Amino acid sequence: MKKILILALMLAPLGGMAQNNNVQKYVKKVLQKDSLFQNAIVGIYAEDAKGKCVAQWNPDLPMLTASTMKTITTGSALQLLGKDFRFETKIGYSGEIVDTVLNGNIHIIGGGDPTLGSDAPLAYPIEEIFAEWKKAIDDLGIKVINGSIIADDRYLTDEMIPDSWTWGNIPETYGCGASGLCFVENTQQFFLAPGDSLGKPAVIKSTYPEIPCLNVKIEMTTGEAGSRYRSWYYTQDITTDSELHGNLPIDRAEATPTFSTKHPQLGCAKEFEKYLVKNGIECHTTIEDAKLMECVAEAQVIATTYSPSLIDIISETNLVSNNLFAENLLKTIGKEITGVGSYDSARVAVNRFFESQGLSLVGYTQDDGSGLSRENYVSPRFFTKYYQMMMKSDTFAEYLESFPQPGEDRGTLKRVLKDEPTEVKERIYAKSGSLSCVKCYAGYVISAQGPIRFAILVNNGSTSKMQSQIEGFMKELSVYAGKKK
Repeated sequence: MKKILILALMLAPLGGMAQNNNVQKYVKKVLQKDSLFQNAIVGIYAEDAKGKCVAQWNPDLPMLTASTMKTITTGSALQLLGKDFRFETKIGYSGEIVDTVLNGNIHIIGGGDPTLGSDAPLAYPIEEIFAEWKKAIDDLGIKVINGSIIADDRYLTDEMIPDSWTWGNIPETYGCGASGLCFVENTQQFFLAPGDSLGKPAVIKSTYPEIPCLNVKIEMTTGEAGSRYRSWYYTQDITTDSELHGNLPIDRAEATPTFSTKHPQLGCAKEFEKYLVKNGIECHTTIEDAKLMECVAEAQVIATTYSPSLIDIISETNLVSNNLFAENLLKTIGKEITGVGSYDSARVAVNRFFESQGLSLVGYTQDDGSGLSRENYVSPRFFTKYYQMMMKSDTFAEYLESFPQPGEDRGTLKRVLKDEPTEVKERIYAKSGSLSCVKCYAGYVISAQGPIRFAILVNNGSTSKMQSQIEGFMKELSVYAGKKK
C-alpha cells in the first residue's frame, strides 16, 4: 500500500488547499480549550503543498523534539551520504607470519556500522560476518595467533555519552551512544541467578557479549520468594567499572536483563576471539583497545565487510525509533563530510548543507541524532520547512516510505488511531517522539494535491492523558486531506 500511495503522490499536481478547514477549528475549539493543553507548552504547524497554513499554534516556538529529531538526522544522512552508502568494517593484521603462526595482532577496524551484531531484521547475522573475517585469516595460512585482538573504534571521536544526556538514560538500552566499532547495538545481556540464601549477592552466570576487564560490583541481593524482581545498572565510558543493583527473588531461576555497554568494541573483539578458538584457530591473545594503546602498528587490511544500505538503515531507524542508529548516522555525517567524526563536526556539516539549500536555521538547534537530549529545540515551522526541502530531493519517495504509519504490524505507530478506518490511517506518514512530559508527532499527510507537512509538539504536559486529543489532530488532518481532490 505504501508504494502505491507514494507513486500517486509523486504524480499528483501541487494545488492549493482551501483556507477554511476543520483542522484549525479543532485546534481552537478542542485543544486550546482543554485545560491539559492550556497548562502545557504546545506548538503546532501544518502547511499544504504550496506552503499555505492549514493549522497553527505557537508555530515558531522552538521546543523539545524527542524522537521526531530522527527525521532530521535521517533525512540529512540520506542527502549527504547517499541512499547506497554502506558502513565498512575492516580486518587486518600486523606482525610477522612464520609458517602458520602469526606473531602479531589481528585488527578489527570499525567504520561506524551500527548494525554489526544487531538482531534487527535488516542486519547480517554476526556468524556470517565472523566467518568472512576468519576466512581472510585462513587464506593467509594462519593457524596460531601470538599477540592481541585489537579493537579499533577510532573512526568516530571518543564521546560516547553526549554531555546533555541525563544520567538515568545512560545505562538503558536506548542510551547506548555512538561508537566507531559497534556490537550488538552496544548492549550487554546479563544472565543472573539468585544467591544460595536470602541477602546474598546475585550471581552473574555469564554475559553476552563478554567484555574483558569488566568489573561489576554486585549490589543486587537475593530476596524472599515471591518478592518483586528489580534491576538497575550504573555504567560509564571512562572506566570498565560498573554496578548492578536490585532484588532477585530466591525462587526465580534466572533473570536476563539487558543494559547498554560503553565498551562494545571490546565485546566485539572478545566474541571474535572466541569464534576463532571454536573454529580451530589457536589464540594466545589479549584483547586491546586501540585508543588506549600508546602506539598501534599499521594494519594490513585483508578483508572488508559492509553494512546494509543506508536507506535500509534509515527505514529501520525511523520505523522502530532506534537511537543508536540515529547517533551513528549523525556522527558519520561529520566524519564523511569534514573528516572528523564528532558531534560538533556533524552539526557544522548539517548546518552548512541546510544553508546551501536555502533553509533558514531560525527555530532549529540540534544537539544529538536521536532526540534523547533535552537540548534539542526545533519549532514546528522549521519541521515543515525541512520536510518541504526533502520533497525536492530525488530520494524523497524513499525518505517518505521510511516514516511509520498507523496500524502497521511493526513500528512506533502500531497502536495510533487504532480504531479509525484504514483510509484515515493510510494517508499519515509520521514519526513519534516521547520523553518524560514530552509527546510529539511530525511528518506528512497525503492528499491528491500533494503532501501536507505538519508537526505537533507538546512539552511539559501530562502526555498520556493528552494522547487521544493529539491523535485527534492527526485524524482531522487526514480527513481534511482526503476531502481535497
